[in-house]
Amino acid sequence: MDMNNKSTVSEFVLLGLSKSWELRIFFFMVFSLFYVAAMVGNSLIIITVIANSHLHCPMYFLLSNLSIIDMSLASFATPKMITDYLTGHKTISFNGCITQLFFLHLFTGTEIILLMAMSFDRYIAICKPLRYASIISPQVCVALVAASWIVGIMHSMSQVIFALTLPFCGQNKVDSFFCDLPVVFQLACVETYVLGLFMISTSGIIALSCFILLFNSYVIVLVTIKHHSSGGSSKAFSTCTAHFIVVFMFFGPCIFIYMWPQNSFLIEKILSVFYTIFTPILNPVIYTLRNQEVKTAMRKLKNKFLNSNKASPFHYF
Repeated sequence: MDMNNKSTVSEFVLLGLSKSWELRIFFFMVFSLFYVAAMVGNSLIIITVIANSHLHCPMYFLLSNLSIIDMSLASFATPKMITDYLTGHKTISFNGCITQLFFLHLFTGTEIILLMAMSFDRYIAICKPLRYASIISPQVCVALVAASWIVGIMHSMSQVIFALTLPFCGQNKVDSFFCDLPVVFQLACVETYVLGLFMISTSGIIALSCFILLFNSYVIVLVTIKHHSSGGSSKAFSTCTAHFIVVFMFFGPCIFIYMWPQNSFLIEKILSVFYTIFTPILNPVIYTLRNQEVKTAMRKLKNKFLNSNKASPFHYF
C-alpha cells in the first residue's frame, strides 16, 4: 500500500493490563498502594542518609542516588496508569508516548551504570580495603553518579531518535500500560525483524553484558569474603547479598524483554510491572531489612522526631 494513503498516528491507545472493570479497580488499589510505598520508602532512605553523619560514606551516597532513580522510575508511567484506571482515559499523545520512552530508558540506563558503580565500590572495599579511601573518594563518587546519568541520557536519546524515524501509519493500540520500544515498534509500518535486531543489539546485549560483569564481580567479592574474619564476613556477605538481589531483580526482566522482543505480550506486561513498580519498592525493603546501619539510623531518626514533638510548645494542646 502507498504510504501516502495511510494516515499518520497522532496518539496511541494504552490497553493496560486488563479489560475487566473489576480487575482495573483491583489494579488501581494495588498499584496506588505500591506507588505510595515506593515513594515513602525511598524518601526515607534519602532522608536517613542525609540526616545521619555516620552514613556519609560512598556506599550510602550511591544508595541514596539509587533511591532517587527508583522514585523516578516508579513515577514516569505509574501515576498515569493509576489515573487511567480511575477515569477510563486510555489514550496518550505521540509526543507523550515518546516522552515516556525517553524517561524509561533514561532511568533504566542510569540505574544499570549506578548498580555497576555500587558493585565497584563493594569490590574495592572488600578486595582492596587498604586502598579504598584513596580510590573511592567523594570526587570519584560524584563522577560515578554523573557518568551514570550521562550514559543514561545518551542511551535514551539513541532509543528516542530511532523511534522518531519509524513510520506509524495505522495501528495505534499499545498492548501495555506505557510506551516502550518492544511494544511500540511492532506498530510501525516496516519489517519488524530488523527492528528486533536493533532492540537486541542496543538494549538486550548491553543489559546482558553488564549483568555478566556484575555477576563476576560479586563472585570475586564473595570468594574474598571467605578469607575475612567471621564478624566482618557476616556484614560484608549481607551487604553484597542485598546488592546482588537488587541486581538480579532489575536485570532479569530487562534482559528477557530486550533479548526476546517478539515474546508474549502477557509476559512482557508482567515483567514490565515488575521492574517499573515492584523493584522500586523492594529496593528499600531489601536494603533496610538486611542493613543494620540503615535500620539503626532510621530508629535514631524516628526517636529524634518523636522527641522533638514532645518538646514542642504546642504539645499540651
